[in-house]
Amino acid sequence: MAFLPRPLSHALRLRASRGFLFSSPLRSSGQSNGRNSVSRTGTHICCLSTVVEELDFERDGLHDDVKMMERDSALRHALSSLAGEFGRESMLSLRRFFSSRRQPIISTGSLKLDLALEIGGLPRGRIVEIYGKEASGKTTLALHIIKEAQKLGGYCAYFDAENALDPSLAESMGINTENLLLFRPNSAENLLSAVDTLTKSGSLDVIVIDSVAALVPQCEIDEPIGCRNKDIQSRIMTQALRKIHCSLLQSKTLIVFVNQVRSVSKYGHAFGEYRDEVTCGGNALKFYAAVRMRLVRMGLLKTDDKPTGLEVCVEVVKNKLAPGKKKAELGIMFGKGFCLESEVLELACDHGIVLKEGSAYHIHGEVFCAKHEVEEYLAQNDRVLQKIAMILRSHLLENEE
Repeated sequence: MAFLPRPLSHALRLRASRGFLFSSPLRSSGQSNGRNSVSRTGTHICCLSTVVEELDFERDGLHDDVKMMERDSALRHALSSLAGEFGRESMLSLRRFFSSRRQPIISTGSLKLDLALEIGGLPRGRIVEIYGKEASGKTTLALHIIKEAQKLGGYCAYFDAENALDPSLAESMGINTENLLLFRPNSAENLLSAVDTLTKSGSLDVIVIDSVAALVPQCEIDEPIGCRNKDIQSRIMTQALRKIHCSLLQSKTLIVFVNQVRSVSKYGHAFGEYRDEVTCGGNALKFYAAVRMRLVRMGLLKTDDKPTGLEVCVEVVKNKLAPGKKKAELGIMFGKGFCLESEVLELACDHGIVLKEGSAYHIHGEVFCAKHEVEEYLAQNDRVLQKIAMILRSHLLENEE
């Protein structure tokens, strides 16, 4: 008989004893009930395996906690070194990141459009692009944004590159033109430099540029007509947006670019030649804009067969703060702006805030027999209108959140 070393023989005896413990109930299975013994064996094995798994889980949990503590200390060390090297403003933190994602907003002046944006309006400290064909309500939307910012006590600037703003129209919409900074710069470089300077100051709430298509580079002004300067405007816009975007990091200014569209012929394998819409100023504005809204004119609003306004559709093409691709159909009255009374009445009836029975409307104990009577009542009683709008805004936006 060969002799084994003591550690190896001890290990063999342990294995033999463990095998005997697990096999002893099986040996007695011939004398007693076989099913009971097998079930007892399975129970012992399951208990032992459960204990082993729990011990492994505790070891893994302890190991993960240690690793998390190490990562946390390493992150704090990296943040402290960044704060020392680049200044306190470049310090990274999750709290600052999430606070920037929940920027304060400015309403668009349309309740339907605020609901389509899903955040209640347009975010401060971001770039917004409004584009569409001619006479589609782009300037009206930009003026309503200024109006809502002035309601909050903010200061606004309007860069009229097209030289087309009518101050009387702005006043009829409820804008305080005395507190509105109006600029008509002579070149694209001067306009964009002024926008960057005002953004860095952080003193303005809204800056509107109307429009990108009307920005003329200085070289085009100096040279005679007919000289070709390829993509000069696009390069200027790209450089300017880089600077403005850096200035927005430390500012709460909402910058609104109004843009036009051009129809361009394109070719596709499936459809052949087709017409596509392209915005002016290159592709940089598409990427830097946090929100892009496209306005389409749907038709005319008429009263007694006389045109009194426009019916437009606003599509949220891009939205970095909420899901995009939502639409809102709005009414614009000539010389007045959005038909807020009609929007509020429609949404209030849909959500049961205003009771409608047939053609009768019940508001604050009063009964109106026609829709235009209710709209006139809301237009004359701004306090009732704002109260219903506030109830709708709080109710619908909280439900979406």
